[in-house]
Amino acid sequence: MKRSGQTAGAAAPAVKVRKYSWTNIRKDFNRNWALLIMVAPAIVFYIVFHYIPMGGLWMAFEKFKPNLGIIGSPFVGLANFADFFGSIHCWRVIRNTLVLSFLQLAIEFPITILFALLLNEVSSTRYKRTIQTVSYMPYFVSMVVVVGIIMDFCASDGAITSIVGAITGNYDNMLGNPNNWRPIYVISDLWKNLGFNAIIYVAALAGIDQTLYEAAEIDGANRFQRILKVTIPGILDTIMIMLILRVGQMMSIGYEKTILMYNPQVYETADILSSFIYRKALQEGNYGYGTAVSLFNSVINFTLLVIANAVSKKYTESGLF
Repeated sequence: MKRSGQTAGAAAPAVKVRKYSWTNIRKDFNRNWALLIMVAPAIVFYIVFHYIPMGGLWMAFEKFKPNLGIIGSPFVGLANFADFFGSIHCWRVIRNTLVLSFLQLAIEFPITILFALLLNEVSSTRYKRTIQTVSYMPYFVSMVVVVGIIMDFCASDGAITSIVGAITGNYDNMLGNPNNWRPIYVISDLWKNLGFNAIIYVAALAGIDQTLYEAAEIDGANRFQRILKVTIPGILDTIMIMLILRVGQMMSIGYEKTILMYNPQVYETADILSSFIYRKALQEGNYGYGTAVSLFNSVINFTLLVIANAVSKKYTESGLF
């Protein structure tokens, strides 16, 4: 039966759109002032350290001179970009950056997910917490200390060099060999960041409905099948978001570890965009050239982020935007 006042096929009532005015804004502020104060430091941080410095991108089109400032420095157009793309270092640093990023993505990303899955299968709370604590600890060690440990272990008389030398007969400093630099970088990075990077997956795993596991067990699924059919689909959205973010940072490998570890002997494989920008801009004082390379780096990262997001939304319906 129909209710009085209703007709068949009647359209749903239109949603009333709230119009914002200074009065409504003031009311919202009075209602949510505590939350706004809490988020204010983060907003100020991004404005001061991320948005205001974007004005410095103008240096990419100048022969920047500190005594003349950004406004007074001579304008050179795209000359800095032309110098970079025409230099012998251009494709070397781009290639090294992409290769190292791909190695990190292909090795560290799946191992981090696998570690979180294995950790989730540990039934003993005591052992689980112990493993978590031990895996988190390297992340909080200073990068300078970590690189110092690497250099000591990989020196000609270091522990790792001695083990490798006993097998290969080569006791030379491992960091002086271009072929060793990338494996050392990736393995040490995995050791340092494995536990911390797995936190978000562990949190996502904790949010999976346990009744799904019970239903799968009743249906006869073994442990591996439960992981395959329940656990992985349950964190797939998180995996895709993290993958998109990681692809969007393909060209932004941190320069700190690279600069601390590399030397002129391994520039052929170790020199990446961020270390190249550091040398050109800060050590050689060519700020306009360094800004141009950094701008190119950011544009490529943004392009990769958009492409990865579009592909993810097409095939998994998960995306950042």
